[in-house]
Amino acid sequence: MSIAILAAPQLTHRQKAAVIVRQVLAEGGDMDLARLPAPLQAELAQEMALMGLIDRDTRNSVIAEFCDKLEAVGLSFPGDIDGTLDLLDGHISADTTDRLRRMAALNGTGDPWERIAALSTHLLAELARTEAVEIAAILFSRLPVPRAAEVFGLLDPDRARQIAYSMSLTGTVEAPALRRIGLALIQAADAIPRSAIEGKAVDKVGAILNFTPATTRDTVLAGLDDDDADFAGEVRKTIFTWANIPARIDPRDIARITREVEGTVLIKALAGSKGANQPTADFLLGGLSSRLAESMREEMEALGKVASKDAEEAMDQIVAAIRRMETAGDLFMIAQDPDEEEIGA
Repeated sequence: MSIAILAAPQLTHRQKAAVIVRQVLAEGGDMDLARLPAPLQAELAQEMALMGLIDRDTRNSVIAEFCDKLEAVGLSFPGDIDGTLDLLDGHISADTTDRLRRMAALNGTGDPWERIAALSTHLLAELARTEAVEIAAILFSRLPVPRAAEVFGLLDPDRARQIAYSMSLTGTVEAPALRRIGLALIQAADAIPRSAIEGKAVDKVGAILNFTPATTRDTVLAGLDDDDADFAGEVRKTIFTWANIPARIDPRDIARITREVEGTVLIKALAGSKGANQPTADFLLGGLSSRLAESMREEMEALGKVASKDAEEAMDQIVAAIRRMETAGDLFMIAQDPDEEEIGA
């Protein structure tokens, strides 16, 4: 039986693309072909299924042609509105981005599900509560798993159970219907009233009180207890101050935290810790080597008395360093027990 060997002049553009993909995969390269439109993925697979053998010279010729075309490229653009908006992320306003994505999706030039995946967690949860169970099930089926898990956690258990069951019945929805559902969800999301102020009030108040003098913070919290005890309780959960460090920080992270602040700041905060703040100083010193802790105690003694204002500023700098480490993913704080009474500052 003779085997046909394809030569370069005989190859179509699609076959040449198949050669490049095959070569990259043969060398262990990673290609995210799922980003291609579904019809192109199908055409590529069909071409590769029909091709037999090509000789070494033909392979080298195709690769050389491909490399020449790459080198001739000066600039490339995404080619669609979603990719363009991703490229402009941070350079145009969020309102403009949102409006353009909505217009593109409704005009048929964008993927409605990409915009849906970019909606806030709370807005997605509201859609899951208000839309039909079957529609909500399709919504969860299309969301990335981490986002879906976040939204799922905001639903009441009975609604979550209904959606989970419906997801087992939605596997046969075809692409045109899926697109129409996506467009309908975008319109539904646009109809939900949204606050012009970003972020939740409880988070904003907690962030402000984090760096407010202790006496002011305690007075405000006491007043909130009288005005709205539930709101005050939620605010307390968001507060992280010097006094919260022993309950929220793993002792194994103490050495890394102390390296994030200047030595003079650390000594001033430790030396100025009196009364309710003393346990935090003891906790931090207890997490260091005996030699380093003894050296710091000597420096604290040499520093003498520290003014309350200076001590509090130093403590705030250490708290801010911990917050920065947490935001950067360099530190994970111990979750606050909802039933545990907050430690006062």
